[in-house]
Amino acid sequence: MDCIFCKIIKKEIPAKLLYEDETAVVFPDIHPARAVHLLIVPKQHVEDFVKVLDQELFSKLFYIAQQMVAREGLRDRGFRLVVNGGGAQIVSHLHVHLMGPMSKTASL
Repeated sequence: MDCIFCKIIKKEIPAKLLYEDETAVVFPDIHPARAVHLLIVPKQHVEDFVKVLDQELFSKLFYIAQQMVAREGLRDRGFRLVVNGGGAQIVSHLHVHLMGPMSKTASL
């Protein structure tokens, strides 16, 4: 498998891990769209959002997102969580983008 996220998880490619547990890792996006742009990536390789069968995985990823929102001080500054799928993602490994702070005029 030639997945860049799997290589980061296996420590074959260096990344600044901000969080790691048995389920997931968090690291900054290399092409940030906001001042804070983190990727929350499950260690299990799942190619696409629609292929996730384990609801506990969803729960864990969003729990981690809550922790990162608090850690980055985004709770009252605005943030966005984004999950791309169906071929819209650049890397075919499920991941959640946490971006912020958001401006009052930011478009959806």
